[in-house]
Amino acid sequence: MIGTTGKRIGAATLALGLGLGLTACGSEDGGSSEGEGGGTITLGIIPSWTDGLSTAYLWKHILEEDGYTVEIEEINDAAPLYTGLAEGDLDVYPSAWPEVTHAAYMEEYGDDLEDLGTYYDGAKLTIAVPEYSELQSIEDLVGKADDYDGKIVGIEAGAGLTKATQEQVIPQYGLDEDGWTLQTSSTPAMLNALEEAVGSEEDIVVTLWRPFWANNTFPVRDLEDPKGALGEAEGLHEIATKGFGEEFPEVAEMMANAKLDDEQYGTLEDLVVNEHPDDPAAGVEAWIAENQDWVDGLTS
Repeated sequence: MIGTTGKRIGAATLALGLGLGLTACGSEDGGSSEGEGGGTITLGIIPSWTDGLSTAYLWKHILEEDGYTVEIEEINDAAPLYTGLAEGDLDVYPSAWPEVTHAAYMEEYGDDLEDLGTYYDGAKLTIAVPEYSELQSIEDLVGKADDYDGKIVGIEAGAGLTKATQEQVIPQYGLDEDGWTLQTSSTPAMLNALEEAVGSEEDIVVTLWRPFWANNTFPVRDLEDPKGALGEAEGLHEIATKGFGEEFPEVAEMMANAKLDDEQYGTLEDLVVNEHPDDPAAGVEAWIAENQDWVDGLTS
């Protein structure tokens, strides 16, 4: 398990380290600027959330082929990413979770944002365990805190998944009264803990989500959520700074037309994250070589 997966987790950690700061982009006054080649568009992503990583490099390739200059800004957490969008320092978050996971950010910043469309349906937050675990439901955690050091291994403190787990899952299932807490850290740290546990067949409970490559790489199972504390399945959207569609109507139309099914999304993320972990652009090029009709359909 360690070899290839370890490289991917390490690459994600490096990406986070390089992307902790939010810088201004586009024109000198902080906004996007029209000019030769169609103008500059800055995509904001949380690099450890590989849906955003994969789609950002996909759009970078497509838009640069059309003459735009595309920059990818790596942000460590959702809060500064949405702030950057609202303030116009970022142009588009190409894989936002606005319906459930990021609903609080949409409520706070929505007046300064623009929803360009939904490219994927059926995204879901989960609490997961290894397949060899006896646990089947979140309800089964009650009475088992001592077996797991009372710890659900989570991701970044500002993530919507973290908020949902802390404010909905733990109180609704009475896990706080049973001695459970959510350990926040980072996505790479959570994946390292999961990899180590699976490698030695130890018990672990982690926060995960779908779509995400880790669900296919590790032998994990989602725990049932009979109370619906993690919310319903939601769509993944392209969320832009307000006015983006007016400034870049052709790009807004392409993003509105973009739709990925499970097979298309799965092969894209696999190529970007697993097959080309050190060169996501190469993964995108390989995917487009097999899906040129999909790209052509964005403008038809």
